[in-house]
Amino acid sequence: MALKFKRVLLKISGEALKGSGDIYDKDKLDEVAKQVIELTKQGLQIGIVIGGGNIWRGKLADTLELFRIEADYMGMLATIMNALAFEATLRKLGFDKVKVYSSLEIKTVTSSYNYRNAREKLDEGYVTIFAGGTGYSYFTTDTGASIRAIEIEADALLMAKNGTKGVYDSDPNTNPEAKFLENLTHNDLVKKNLQVMDSTAAALSRDGKLEIVVFDMNGKDNIIKIANGDLECTVIK
Repeated sequence: MALKFKRVLLKISGEALKGSGDIYDKDKLDEVAKQVIELTKQGLQIGIVIGGGNIWRGKLADTLELFRIEADYMGMLATIMNALAFEATLRKLGFDKVKVYSSLEIKTVTSSYNYRNAREKLDEGYVTIFAGGTGYSYFTTDTGASIRAIEIEADALLMAKNGTKGVYDSDPNTNPEAKFLENLTHNDLVKKNLQVMDSTAAALSRDGKLEIVVFDMNGKDNIIKIANGDLECTVIK
């Protein structure tokens, strides 16, 4: 297989790491980590953003009647926990060239984010994990992923979905007639209200000329396949 990209930002939802009853599933963590290690061996430079949905969801904040700002920072902290869990999994599997950056400074276990340093580490073969979202409330991890992808000069933002091969014109889980969309533009995401990412992330990706690849991460070696252009997906340019 030949890599389609030189450098990517892989966006994974926190739910992708979740077990049936626990916030983490060992097999899922290992599976994703092994694919990342294999792609690094092939020469792909990989940055990663992991959401925090397995630990903290906005609807829980509504239930608890918490203010939006506090709830958003709790979500950012959840992404840091996930970043550390993934870093530990990579190291457990024998891969030590990994660095966790956080927009929220936690000196003991993360490094303060610096895009120049992140680019240098990627060139040196490190997997870089970006945690803490943007560091500000009212922004999603999708927006954080778009910004980081642009800043590290990624060739593409790989948006991993759970059980959905790409983008449809309506929800395929409720509409059996939903049409799969293979190619889209950034403006399509906003105009057609397609639930791929929030409108801020879509606008930033458009302005940064960032290619977005939406794919199903469930399936044997699907992350490896998408990086090599061997998996059906939706491409947004």
